[in-house]
Amino acid sequence: MDKLIYTAASGLKGHLAAQAAIANNIANASTIGFRADRVSFEQLVVSGPGLASRQPSSEQVADSDRRAGVIFQTGRALDVAVTDNSFLTVQAKDGTEGYTRRGDLRIAPTGVLETGDGFPVIGSGGPITVPPAQKVTIGPDGTISFLPVNAQPGAPTQVLDKLKLANPQGSDTVKGVDNLYHVRDGGVLPADLSARLETGALEGSNVNLSEALVDLIANQRSYEVQANLIKSAKEIDENAAALLRLPA
Repeated sequence: MDKLIYTAASGLKGHLAAQAAIANNIANASTIGFRADRVSFEQLVVSGPGLASRQPSSEQVADSDRRAGVIFQTGRALDVAVTDNSFLTVQAKDGTEGYTRRGDLRIAPTGVLETGDGFPVIGSGGPITVPPAQKVTIGPDGTISFLPVNAQPGAPTQVLDKLKLANPQGSDTVKGVDNLYHVRDGGVLPADLSARLETGALEGSNVNLSEALVDLIANQRSYEVQANLIKSAKEIDENAAALLRLPA
């Protein structure tokens, strides 16, 4: 009986994790550069006579859908979309490097260049700070140029820095809860000098709402099956206990 309860409870836990991942995908269907969480379905392994020997594994968010989203034009100078498999490099909350496809860049009041969700963008020497400028542009290779506020009419722009574009090919990267990609067990990705940007454009989310809604319904039905399994186990246990109470 305990095996049945254990299996059903592990299944419920897995379905809850899957439900959270699917709900997060739906909530971010319109988030710039978002890549959908992918749920891994693993089999519960039970070996040996005791609970201690059981090794539960269940549905959990293991990675993300790495297909690119649709690129659309915005005409905004600080909007960029990476046109290959590379990433923009940003500074995560813990100070380490993180990687993202979100290219709706902006200049914070402090002058720091950051993504739309507030992560500082990293250049050749760390986070990029933009001085007061009349105009800021980003080239297809990630070069950032600006025109100082006191520049004379017709003056050329000055090169400020270059975005660090990194390619994860050959590296083990995972998606964190901050929606950034990180190198597993630490480390950084090397700069990809061949990466290119499409300026004045953004990459949308790659979430397929139709697929996500189907997954949501299927996961809910599977959850109900697991819940009914626990109910059945309870009834079996109660019937067995009633038999033991019968007079001899």
